[in-house]
Amino acid sequence: MRAIILAGGEGTRLRPLTFAIPKPLIPIGEKPILEIIIKRLKKFGFKKYIFSVGYKAELIRTYFRHGEKFGIQIDYIHEEEPLGTAGSLRLIADKFHFGSDESFVLMNGDILTRLDFKKMAEFHQKNRSWLTVGVKEYSHRLPFGVIEVNGNSIRGITEKPVETYPISTGIYIINTSCLRYMPVNKPFTMPMLINAVLKDRKKVAAYFFKEDWMAVEHLQHLEEINGDLERWVRE
Repeated sequence: MRAIILAGGEGTRLRPLTFAIPKPLIPIGEKPILEIIIKRLKKFGFKKYIFSVGYKAELIRTYFRHGEKFGIQIDYIHEEEPLGTAGSLRLIADKFHFGSDESFVLMNGDILTRLDFKKMAEFHQKNRSWLTVGVKEYSHRLPFGVIEVNGNSIRGITEKPVETYPISTGIYIINTSCLRYMPVNKPFTMPMLINAVLKDRKKVAAYFFKEDWMAVEHLQHLEEINGDLERWVRE
């Protein structure tokens, strides 16, 4: 199974760091985020990768080249214009050969996780899903008391309740059959792809996992990660 990693975004929420380097090359301890990602995937047998690059792509290519020093194979697709979280899949499908019933991992290049990718792949295959979404439960405490009302009458109040939602983690396993929904050279997002597959009444599965996960989107995320490096970078 191949892994496709989206590494083309500008990382605007991590400026000023991303004025100089692309977000996937931001160091966590002594290694870039993207290197930590591929070493985690390699542990579960992933040897072939496609990086979808755009912003400061030359720096990513210079660091990783074709994967020789990591014992893997890396190919590249370059987005001349941002195509969204799923838009580059059409470019990839046109350039690289995929088997008719092949599946691949797709994930964002800013994710650190202890996810067991082998178990997720086995779940995807067992459920014969067209698309499997890695899902975690996310809890959020509201900063206010919530009022239960009936018309103008208050029936109760809950002080700062905690709400829990299943969220997409930006990690997917996708069957190549899904590529038929991809437009040519048009922005397309993963929510759009998921909704297109569901509209066609094909199976989309949720793979719930409890392992550590974080999308590195803000400077405070980097502070949190660097405060507990062993948790995130151990192999």
